[in-house]
Amino acid sequence: MRLDKYISKAFGVSRKVAKELIRQGRVCINGQRVRRADFKVPTNSKVVIDGEELELKEKIYLMFYKPKGYLSTTERESDYPSFLELLSEYEHLKPFAAGRLDVDAEGFLLVTNDGLFAHRITHPRWGVSKTYEVILEKPISSEDVDKLLRGEVQVEGKPVKAKEVKLLDKNMVLLTLTEGKYHIVKRLFRSLGNKVLHLKRVAIGGVTLDPSLREGEYRELTEEELKKLKRLVKLE
Repeated sequence: MRLDKYISKAFGVSRKVAKELIRQGRVCINGQRVRRADFKVPTNSKVVIDGEELELKEKIYLMFYKPKGYLSTTERESDYPSFLELLSEYEHLKPFAAGRLDVDAEGFLLVTNDGLFAHRITHPRWGVSKTYEVILEKPISSEDVDKLLRGEVQVEGKPVKAKEVKLLDKNMVLLTLTEGKYHIVKRLFRSLGNKVLHLKRVAIGGVTLDPSLREGEYRELTEEELKKLKRLVKLE
């Protein structure tokens, strides 16, 4: 890869800015100063700008704790800000969310720039589970729990079967689904005559939201977490 392109991707600047950094003699490769923008960067090279080593990342996989009030889309012209406002350090890599989370919901948003991975994580064919912590307006009955587990509740005229429903309190449940329809959790409980007061996604594909993350914080998926998700969708 050309040096100017490498710096643009790794440092998050335009090719024009990258070329100027190179021209100013601020770039070293494996300890040698390089002033040619078209220099081909050898594999596994150490590229340094002003003493700071750069790490080129082509693909990213992030666990992001989306706060309420943020869109899980990349659109900018809206009444609400995009989650990208909180991920400026990765914005040059053009990340997007693998699946949506309602603007008034919080929790685990899987962020990547790997299109195939995101497609498989969200496509119904692969049945990747999503787990939600749900607080309801009214207590949920054991009969309603059974209806969810048997697939007797419908959304858009089609039955939706919960993978797991765990009662945490009389009006609080941990709900695991493999469906991904728009507002599906709210619509499921609305069909049961109940209302969702609070919604938090706490897991995707068995990978749990890191309890040390606070709203608006994020980290890269661990190697083990990424392998687990990729295995689910036959990419590992």
